[in-house]
Amino acid sequence: MTKRIYNFNPGPSTLPLSVLKIVQQELLDFKGTGMSIMEISHRSAEYDEVHNAAISLIRELMGLDDSFKVLFVGGGASTQFAYIPMNFLPEGRTAAYVDTGTWSSKAIKEAENLGSVHLAASSRASGYTYVPKPEDIDFPEDAAYLHLTSNNTIKGTQFHHFPDPGDVPLICDMSSDILSHQVDFSKFSMIYAGAQKNLGPSGVTVLIIRESMLEKCAAGLPTMIDYRTHASKNSLFNTPPSLTIYIVKLVLEWLKAQGGVPGIEAVNRQKKDLIYNLIDAYPDFFRGPVEKDSRSWMNIALRLPTEELEARFVAEAKAAGFVGLKGHRSVGGVRVSLYNAMTLEGAEKVADFMDTFRKANS
Repeated sequence: MTKRIYNFNPGPSTLPLSVLKIVQQELLDFKGTGMSIMEISHRSAEYDEVHNAAISLIRELMGLDDSFKVLFVGGGASTQFAYIPMNFLPEGRTAAYVDTGTWSSKAIKEAENLGSVHLAASSRASGYTYVPKPEDIDFPEDAAYLHLTSNNTIKGTQFHHFPDPGDVPLICDMSSDILSHQVDFSKFSMIYAGAQKNLGPSGVTVLIIRESMLEKCAAGLPTMIDYRTHASKNSLFNTPPSLTIYIVKLVLEWLKAQGGVPGIEAVNRQKKDLIYNLIDAYPDFFRGPVEKDSRSWMNIALRLPTEELEARFVAEAKAAGFVGLKGHRSVGGVRVSLYNAMTLEGAEKVADFMDTFRKANS
């Protein structure tokens, strides 16, 4: 096998090697069908087993009861920025949003195109260096819903405590940290996540929606925009992205084998500590721009003393077999993405590279 590098890309991101090997093994002949999973009918018994197993695994890993529907839809999480207010923001009501960075800002913009929006909290004035505390999030009691983004891939911030909005439905974009640590998922009315960071490859978005929320969907929506369409047909109203869902199933099986969410959380804690401890030990060389209680476990943002050093760091890291460490073009710097499939060994080796680079350039 060609030597694999350590892939720190922020999404599409690294996948478990064992999963890729299964895909490789089954690609031409899936379960004795003589066809690839990409070729078999989405109405076949073979695909039906894959589809329902993926849904069942999400339920199991998240501890969901029967009051939730698990859906697979296309369009990416960004499409949901518009679909959510189209379904759940009726005329005369207000949607509350927490602004913590690029993706929440995009969600707010889409909602403003469709109805009334209340800014419940924002960290924009600080350059998004923190996420608001639950007690600082303010919204009307009759808000249609409260929306937030759990992890901010570009700025490197993350909610570690979620607000309790009472009777107001809580909606969360968990695209970049879903199933990475233990969360009480029962407090949410809707969760959505693009698959390409912690769940699998790009091409499908996972939705977890309460049945009671589906009852609030607006009347007269176009068929494919109406969440009830997908819920009523088990996400099989139209042809699903079967290859992606198949790989999502394999990733979920891998995650279960790691001890589920508690097991992967323990590993993720070790991984993020390796990098943050190095940042904190050498603040004159590695500058972490995020307030400590808002630090992301998934996307660690940092700056070096000069942009020239940052460019050299990224180039030398790539030559050493560590790719994807360049910060987002809107903020610069360095970003170390530590999604579930990044191994502890990978985190250890990139931490060693960082320390070696520091010593050579201090």
